[in-house]
Amino acid sequence: MFPIHAAQPAQFTAALPTIADVVVIGGGVVGVMTVWELARAGINAVLLEKGRIAGEQSSRNWGWVRAQGRDFAELPIMLEAQTMWPKLEAEAGSVGLQQTGTLYLADSAADLDKYQGWLDQAAAFQVSSHILTSGQVAQMMPDAARRWAGALYTPTDMRAEPWQAVPAFARAAVRAGATIIEDCAVRTLDRGAGRVTGVMTEQGLIKTDSVVLSGGAWSSLFLRRHGISLPQLSVRATVARTDALPNLYDGGAVDSRLAWRRRADGGYTLAQGDFHELFIGPDAFRALRPFAPQLIQDFGGTRFLPAAPKGYPDAWSTPRQWDADRISPFERMRVLNPTPNARKVAKLARDFSATFPGVGPTPIKMAWAGMIDVLPDVVPVVDRCDALPGLTIATGLSGHGFGIGPAIGRIAARLASGRDSGHDLSRFRLSRFSDGSRLVPGPSL
Repeated sequence: MFPIHAAQPAQFTAALPTIADVVVIGGGVVGVMTVWELARAGINAVLLEKGRIAGEQSSRNWGWVRAQGRDFAELPIMLEAQTMWPKLEAEAGSVGLQQTGTLYLADSAADLDKYQGWLDQAAAFQVSSHILTSGQVAQMMPDAARRWAGALYTPTDMRAEPWQAVPAFARAAVRAGATIIEDCAVRTLDRGAGRVTGVMTEQGLIKTDSVVLSGGAWSSLFLRRHGISLPQLSVRATVARTDALPNLYDGGAVDSRLAWRRRADGGYTLAQGDFHELFIGPDAFRALRPFAPQLIQDFGGTRFLPAAPKGYPDAWSTPRQWDADRISPFERMRVLNPTPNARKVAKLARDFSATFPGVGPTPIKMAWAGMIDVLPDVVPVVDRCDALPGLTIATGLSGHGFGIGPAIGRIAARLASGRDSGHDLSRFRLSRFSDGSRLVPGPSL
C-alpha cells in the first residue's frame, strides 16, 4: 500500500536484543542497505525504525536510479550502485527495476552549454551520457507538443518503484540474518569514556560500540541532543501519480516546468523539479549562513512557509532536549507525512497535459509529499564522527538518495565495522561544516 503510513501493520516485529555489534538508526534506503550489508558480512546488526520501513522520503521519491547530473564525488559511488541494483532485485524480488534512461531537456542553448559542461567533466568516469539534438529528442517523444533545444541523455540510467524496493530489501536483510524492528524509536545514545556504548530505545537498552545514524530529516535533531551540530534543513516536495496512460516515454525526464517518470503500473510519477517549500523553524535560522549561497542561487524555486506543523523535526514546539526515560519527539511523530500542495498537483496535471495533449485532462490518481533532508552543498555526510567515537553518520542525501542508497549503505557498513570505505569520502566529511572549508554546492542538475 502507498503511501506507507504509521497506521499500517508493522512487518518487522523482532524482539529487542540486549547486545549487538552494530545498531542502525533509521529504516530508509541507506539504513536498510547498511544493515543488509552488515548481515552479509556475518556481523550481528540491528536496525531500529521509529515508524515504518521506508515510511518517509525513501518511499516518496521519484524512483530515479541515475548517474546523470551527479556531483563528481558521488559519481563513482553511483556507478557502483548501478551495478548493485540488478543483483539486489535478483535476490530481493521484483522492485520494478528497468534500464530506461534519463533525459534532461534543454529549453535553450544556454541549458545545453550547462549540460555539456557537466558532461565534459563526467567523461573521465566513462558514463554513457551524451547530448541529443532537438530532432533526436522529438524522435524519442513524438507525442510531445513541446520542442526542446536538445537534451542530456544517459541511456544506462534506471528506474524502480521506491515503495516496493526498500521493504523488499529489508525482508532480504532479515533473511540474511539482520534484526529489524519497527515502532522502536532510539531516544538517545548511551555513552561512556567519551564514546558510544549503546542506544537507549523506547523498549530498552541495546549495548553496542558502533552505531550508524541514517535518520533522514530527523538526523540533525538527534545529533543536536548529543552536542553535535549538523546544518541540515528539510523541504517539502509534492509528487503525484497518474492513472495508466499510453507509453509517452519509458524513462525519467525533466524540463523547466515538469519532471515525469514512467511507472511499472503504466502511469507516471509527476513532480516539479525546481520547486520546494521550506518551513521556517529554529534550524532555519541556525543554518542561515551556510545555506545562504544555495538560497540565493535558487530563491525563486523555494517557497518559504512561516512554521512547520506540530511534531515536525524543525517545528518551533519540538523539544531539542529530552531524557532517555521519557517519550522523545521520534515517538510523537512515527511517520512524517506532510500534506501535498494541492495547487502544485493541479499545475502538474495541467503541465503534463500541455506537454502531451493527446492524453487529454491528466488523470491524477494520488498525490503525496515528502520532507527532503538537505545540506548546504547538496551532498551528504558519510563519515565517522570524531567527536563521538563509535558513531557513523550517513545522512543528508538532499533528494537524490534512492538510487545511490545501496552503495552508500555499503560504505556505511564498512565504516561502522572498522573497514576501509572503498571510496574517497573527503567531500562528505562532517568536519567541512566546522573547519572553515568553503562549501561548494554540487551541480544543480
